[in-house]
Amino acid sequence: MKKTYPFIILFIFLGSCIAKKKTTYAKERTITVEASPENSGNGENSNDLEVLETHSSSTKVNDIINTALTYSGVRYKYGGTTKKGMDCSGLLYVAFKENNIAFPRVSSAMANQGKRIRVNQVEKGDLLFFKTSRRGKKINHVGMVVAVENDEIKFIHASTSRGVIVSSLREGYWNYSFVKATRVL
Repeated sequence: MKKTYPFIILFIFLGSCIAKKKTTYAKERTITVEASPENSGNGENSNDLEVLETHSSSTKVNDIINTALTYSGVRYKYGGTTKKGMDCSGLLYVAFKENNIAFPRVSSAMANQGKRIRVNQVEKGDLLFFKTSRRGKKINHVGMVVAVENDEIKFIHASTSRGVIVSSLREGYWNYSFVKATRVL
């Protein structure tokens, strides 16, 4: 028995040395969609992606999207609603609140708002809902569409690994986790 103790201790020591490699990202983040200070409507800046008017309440949609985009790069924090950190539903909750629209705080409650639409009908300002947990059976992630370009849907959300970013629904992870889209404005 005394001879097995060193092997057990060695086994435990070697087992504890194996650690999952932490993914690191460049300190400077590239944002593909930027907030515009005001919707000038003249369309002169063809290089800058600007929120275009597509809904009946397009000005409000633009304002909410631009508010959300101002949080780009903010780190993820579960339950957060400030520039110090925020989660996905906190981002949208704040964006709606800053534009004087009452909206639920939790993504599963947000999913019950508005009218369900097909993904090929998605426009700027629509919400996308996801199930990202393998075991969970309820919606636990939300993002807002900021651009639809050539059948590519870009949405802003708060990622647990990268904070507030703009992602594409074409990305495998998001495409696989996608549940539904709704129109609330």
